[in-house]
Amino acid sequence: CLILAVSPANSDLANSDALMLARQVDPQGHRTIGVITKLDIMDRGTDACAYLRGEVIPLKLGYIGVVNRSQADIIAKHTMKSAHTAET
Repeated sequence: CLILAVSPANSDLANSDALMLARQVDPQGHRTIGVITKLDIMDRGTDACAYLRGEVIPLKLGYIGVVNRSQADIIAKHTMKSAHTAET
């Protein structure tokens, strides 16, 4: 059984309700995967790399970051390929 602990990047991950609940049933973090959403709307100058690398709250299975297309990207008809290229 896996636990997906979903938390938005624009809030304090250290105080995430999802991660706190996951810790109650998986104290060592062996069955928990962290999902960090809303990376695309983080404040400028903030960096989620330490969270994604598991340096703040370690999880054996790690973290996955989610970036959604913005409304501006949809209106401009940016393709998924161009979005992927811009991220790398």
